Amino acid sequence: MTLYLLAILLAALSGVPGAFAKKNGSRIAAVLMVASAIVGISAAALVLFGGMGSSLQIPATVLVSWGLVSFDPIAAFFLIPVLLLSMTASIYGVGYWEDHQEGARTVRLFLGLLAAFLALLVGATHAFIFLLAWEGMALMAFILVMTEDREPGTRRAAWIYLVCTHTGTLLLLGAFALMAGATGNFAFSVLPQGFASSEKGTAMFVLFLLGFGFKAGVLPLHFWLPPAHAAAPSHVSSVMSGVLIKMGILGFVRLASWVPDPPTWWGGILVVLGAISGIMGVAMALGQHDLKRLLAYHSIENIGIILLGLGLGLIGKSTGQPALQVLGFAGALLHVLNHSLFKGLLFLAAGSVVHATGTRDLERMGGLGRLMPKTSAAFLVGAWAICGLPPLNGFVSEWLIYLGAFRGLVMTRWWFSLITLGALAVIGALALACFTKAYGVVFQVNLEVKRLAKPMKLLRACWRRWVF
Repeated sequence: MTLYLLAILLAALSGVPGAFAKKNGSRIAAVLMVASAIVGISAAALVLFGGMGSSLQIPATVLVSWGLVSFDPIAAFFLIPVLLLSMTASIYGVGYWEDHQEGARTVRLFLGLLAAFLALLVGATHAFIFLLAWEGMALMAFILVMTEDREPGTRRAAWIYLVCTHTGTLLLLGAFALMAGATGNFAFSVLPQGFASSEKGTAMFVLFLLGFGFKAGVLPLHFWLPPAHAAAPSHVSSVMSGVLIKMGILGFVRLASWVPDPPTWWGGILVVLGAISGIMGVAMALGQHDLKRLLAYHSIENIGIILLGLGLGLIGKSTGQPALQVLGFAGALLHVLNHSLFKGLLFLAAGSVVHATGTRDLERMGGLGRLMPKTSAAFLVGAWAICGLPPLNGFVSEWLIYLGAFRGLVMTRWWFSLITLGALAVIGALALACFTKAYGVVFQVNLEVKRLAKPMKLLRACWRRWVF
């Protein structure tokens, strides 16, 4: 717990010296963020691998002694991608956003505060602290998206994001009020038996589903996500896609731990929404010509994959199937970590491309593999992982969800598993097609060849019309 709180403090302070330093401000921020990541990830390792999570106490600390914060295994697991992505974004920002550039100090300051609020959110065990960190995270992200506010599209994207996230906060406030009515206080605790199946329990689930769904970008609540991810600086986009939208998943995981007897239809709703989000997300990505918007739609796709796993886990908990519960939740949680790694890599590689070419338009790129071989290799690794191809990490987490779906085929409610299997197969095929196109267009196909393609298509059409 001491290391956890120290990591939050270091992250919050990382951008303060850089906000006033005229030189080397970005390097100071990066060093402090690296220190925060080392301390925080060490604390998470102690909890996850040392079994020390339940025994760590600091009675003198107000947040802990009042029961507002707890560094349990769920918090430890989600803290790893939060600090890892924040650290890499801060290091990346040293070269991406020079000290003399307008907005550089703002980005450093609020990126550190965003990381601190994210880290505080994962350990919140009281509705007050949870909503405080939730709103702090939302406001910091709004300011970061608004960095290049001279562009009308940037301002529009930032305000849409702010309205959506505040709408989600209001929905969560109502859900926590219903939960407090059942437990007697706003501290996070196990709900009474039978409450989930009651009318108030159903209303609570619907409010949580909408509130967390807005943050996670679940269809049809996704409309803020593509413009916000495209408008933000690329290293900020990596944090938003890699960890910020995962706070909605954190909420679903916490909800699953509070309910001892969830109705089966809860898991079914998550499976159906996961299938829709996954398939529609990757389908919309296929039609994009903006590199960052393409990656943003793939965030929706991967949120769908995570929801498929969570839905199977909830169904396993409802029906008393431990194997299905373990495979579903394990696949979903592992994909949370895996997606943060390969999506962070993809956004940082895309940022290098945008920084070098000055455009996000795929039609104006081509043949960059020879000029940017390291970026090309990094993007290829990320694309391979996000398509779920072996032997990289994306395959492992999706394979666990596949195993859970196959396990569920022997149950009476086998159609949930059939939806999961079909959705995963379609998502994988479309993702492979999309990233084959994206990687080929950006790094392999020569720009002159692309320019010749349009006249050749015109000549071919004229030839066919004349002959036939």
